[in-house]
Amino acid sequence: MRKMSDSNFLASIMIAALAILLPLLFHLTKYLGTSSDNERKNEPVEGGIRLTHKDSFDGFNVKFFIVGIIFLIFDVEVLFMFPWALNLREFGLFALMEMFIFMALLIGGLIYVYKSGVLKWT
Repeated sequence: MRKMSDSNFLASIMIAALAILLPLLFHLTKYLGTSSDNERKNEPVEGGIRLTHKDSFDGFNVKFFIVGIIFLIFDVEVLFMFPWALNLREFGLFALMEMFIFMALLIGGLIYVYKSGVLKWT
């Protein structure tokens, strides 16, 4: 069994203390901070638009979900590009061509989405 060094032990103690203190601090803010419940603050709001009571039971517009999915696609693209960019010299020309194909497919998808009118809010 390996013996834990002093720096590792100190780091473990600090993480344990943080794991205990952070929830306590969040709990204390309920008692230390001010609370202001009023009618306007408790109104239902979706995407910055104040709704009536009847409208608050309707779901979000589908466009919110579609834009979220499109954002995730391009976010995952960046996740694939970061390690590729770090190791580009090792991978060589083949990896460069693969990334151009990958980017072309994603740009083609973005052009398709734009031309089909998904990104129009009206």
